[in-house]
Amino acid sequence: MTETLEIVTFRLKPGTEAGFVANNGIMTDWLAREPGFLSRHLGRREDGSWVDVVRWQSMERAQAAADRIIAEIGDSEAMQAIEPASVAMSHAEIVLSR
Repeated sequence: MTETLEIVTFRLKPGTEAGFVANNGIMTDWLAREPGFLSRHLGRREDGSWVDVVRWQSMERAQAAADRIIAEIGDSEAMQAIEPASVAMSHAEIVLSR
């Protein structure tokens, strides 16, 4: 298995940042229960957009989780704060890690 990074960039709906941050634990907890999850890093860019980087044991594990997350926790306050049209997801095979 080749470890994989999942990189998701997005914007929040106006006025939802405080709720997004306060309620984001539901996403972290959900991810932590997923097979193949290794770590998660969430950051806010200077332009106000967000980046969520999740490290997985494999591409297959990353895709399996991506296929289910909306159905399982899509109605959470944190997920509802995300502007759907702004979401961009990509994956990268890890070739160097320290």
